[in-house]
Amino acid sequence: MTFSVVARCAETGQLGIAISSSSIAVGARCPWLRPGVGAVASQNITLPSLGPQVLDLLEQGLAPGEALASVFAGQEHGDYRQVTVIDHLGRTAHFSGAHTLGVHGALSGEQCVAAGNMLADPGVIDAMVRAFEQAAGHLADRLLAAMQAGQAQGGEAGPVHSAALLVVDDVLWPIVNLRVDWADEDPIGALERLWQAYHPQLQDYIDRALNPHIAPGYAVPGDDR
Repeated sequence: MTFSVVARCAETGQLGIAISSSSIAVGARCPWLRPGVGAVASQNITLPSLGPQVLDLLEQGLAPGEALASVFAGQEHGDYRQVTVIDHLGRTAHFSGAHTLGVHGALSGEQCVAAGNMLADPGVIDAMVRAFEQAAGHLADRLLAAMQAGQAQGGEAGPVHSAALLVVDDVLWPIVNLRVDWADEDPIGALERLWQAYHPQLQDYIDRALNPHIAPGYAVPGDDR
């Protein structure tokens, strides 16, 4: 039902997630990030609360593997969950329960961890990790490269319909938060087009929030700067 990559940029310290699913609105349930703390993807038979729970433990100083072990120690239905984690130091962990659906897997790489279930090919996850490690540019570009590589390897066994891309930096909100909640075909391509449109304005929106005096105008009615 889902494949994803969570990652950290070693140069900027940014954390991000890209994810796609056959289900509607995957970005509403599965990706969880906290600036300066970590990123968590909670998928398969999704329990959204796992994301904040793992992030809370990372913020308390636990390593990703310790945080996952602690959370699942008290989970009644842990066998149905698939969770990946990266922290602000680039340390990773992943968990796939015994009831993870279909062909599934998870793999940690350099500053990243990818996972998926209901996959068309067991090589999907390896392709995603290799693509992320070899890609250049903004963290969002590298995350999308991983998703495209996973899709090219077969992606999910059936068609995917939603996708999301999130990146956090050193402010309290995501600096990238883009979603395709439903597309009849190619939501990853639609997400990449959204990113290409948003990327040139990314810093402007941060400036508008932190210091409106230096933010550019957008030539809309009432904006006479």
